[in-house]
Amino acid sequence: MNLKKMEITSKNNNKIKFEVVYGHFTTNHSHINRYIDMSEIKNNFKAAKETAKELAQPLYASVPVDAVICLESTRLVGAFLAEELSAGTRGINSGNDIACITPEMVNNQIILRDNLQKMVTDKNVLLLVSSVSSGKSVQQAANCINYYGGTLVGACAIFSAVSEAYGIKINSVFHVDDIPEYESYNPAKCPMCSSGRKIDAIVNSFGYTRTN
Repeated sequence: MNLKKMEITSKNNNKIKFEVVYGHFTTNHSHINRYIDMSEIKNNFKAAKETAKELAQPLYASVPVDAVICLESTRLVGAFLAEELSAGTRGINSGNDIACITPEMVNNQIILRDNLQKMVTDKNVLLLVSSVSSGKSVQQAANCINYYGGTLVGACAIFSAVSEAYGIKINSVFHVDDIPEYESYNPAKCPMCSSGRKIDAIVNSFGYTRTN
């Protein structure tokens, strides 16, 4: 069975776009009816650079950043984001050497090895993720940053279904209004499951795997 797809382009920058796949999908935290394929944005340097420019806009003047924590395969975007914040003379981070860090996941916990902890401890840390549906991944990352003694100063996402998570404002390029009829459900209360519709695919930051 082929799944329906459509292309979505950013309202602010027509160089930033992704595909939306229609179906019944399960993530680590929720069930969703739209899978957002960000392969081009996360792996193509031109798309990643344009995305970083958009994410940097509201941060230039007011958010001090010493490090960017990159989750969900966003390190290329994160590197360009660090460059955007450090470059030029307009922002408060102008000329700063901003670290770009990808933590490890061990037993579903985010950890930093000893050699990376110094880049977070007593530092202002910006979180970058590919997408936010329920906000639980943001909370998990916030707990990690706090544990290692960092200060979470902001959160960025390529797509976010919510404007904030656990009191943390989410700065995103794409919002839930950009995705037609996007819905995210608690797995125990998913109406697609209740109606007997099978899961089409298991999805995570690397992509999706069909189940039928």
